[in-house]
Amino acid sequence: QENVERFFTRFVEEGKATVRLRDPAVDVCLSKANASHLKHFLSAVRLAHQGADIGALPLSALTPAKTSEVEKPKTKLIVTSRRDYPLSKSFPCSLEHLQTSYCKLARVDTRVLCLKKLRKLDLSHNHIKQLPATVGDLVCLQELNLHDNHLESFSGALCVSTLQKSLQFLDLSQNKIKALPIQFCQLRQLVHLKLDDNELIRLPFKIGRLDRLRFLSAARNRLPFLPSDFRNLCLENLDLFGNPFEQPSPLVPSIQLKIPPTLVELAARATLNYRIPYGGHLLPSHLCEDLEVAKTCQCGSACLSSFIQITVTMNLHHVAHTVVLVDNMGGTEAPIICYFCSLDCYSQFLDRYLQSNA
Repeated sequence: QENVERFFTRFVEEGKATVRLRDPAVDVCLSKANASHLKHFLSAVRLAHQGADIGALPLSALTPAKTSEVEKPKTKLIVTSRRDYPLSKSFPCSLEHLQTSYCKLARVDTRVLCLKKLRKLDLSHNHIKQLPATVGDLVCLQELNLHDNHLESFSGALCVSTLQKSLQFLDLSQNKIKALPIQFCQLRQLVHLKLDDNELIRLPFKIGRLDRLRFLSAARNRLPFLPSDFRNLCLENLDLFGNPFEQPSPLVPSIQLKIPPTLVELAARATLNYRIPYGGHLLPSHLCEDLEVAKTCQCGSACLSSFIQITVTMNLHHVAHTVVLVDNMGGTEAPIICYFCSLDCYSQFLDRYLQSNA
């Protein structure tokens, strides 16, 4: 009673009809029926929907349908050729797993963005250049595979969408991505991240915030060094093979100190060191972005644009249980950036470094 949202009876003479229910939100599709019997059935459903007494319903003794005759909601669809790609009919709204690979897609099909139950979306081996921000509306999406496409970026809007709470697997390998947005590390549920065979010149600045990440591969990119925050990761498997890592330079610092520090620098350091709340309702957006990418000195203090920068060697086994060799020489070490907020902090580091290498 009062649970039918709509009747679709255009093809009732052909033995076809659809009854759309409110709860559960499903379409009951009827086909291959006797037209006369179908009309009687729909009439009974209408009366029941309107609250008619059960004795007034035109019901007949029907043989229950066999289980084999009832089509279950389709939850998985795999299309691996352009020829088989559905152009004239929509995707079943019940889909949880959709793969459309080798279909030469230049963009994400808008029909896919309506599949609210989708958990796994595989768009690998296509020609997609850009992802629409509405991909972030797929509230159940756990796995997104974009391997072998033409992507040049990954939208910051996706990183602050509902994907923050659901996305666990992301494959962006074999694209043309040079850098990931500042907001990327807000995808805090990521467990498996693949970035191989791109044009990355750096990894996300705050990658250490991905505390659930266990599998990371960024082989064959253009990484000269790793971000300071990389040391906060706790991985099971790490692959950084084939990157043009630079030689570490602990004795050749890049000095960006401003003496005396600017008021902006002092205010930023105080905000971060004392954990003072901030946001767009208090500060201009560009200052919020600067605070999000503030450096952390070896002493634990923050610094914004006044710092000393060096690179040192880090054994990757410190952050990963299994490490794919960095190069053909059998190495498992890579350069990582270190920051210092003052000359005093750098001097203390230098003393320890020289003593350990004496």
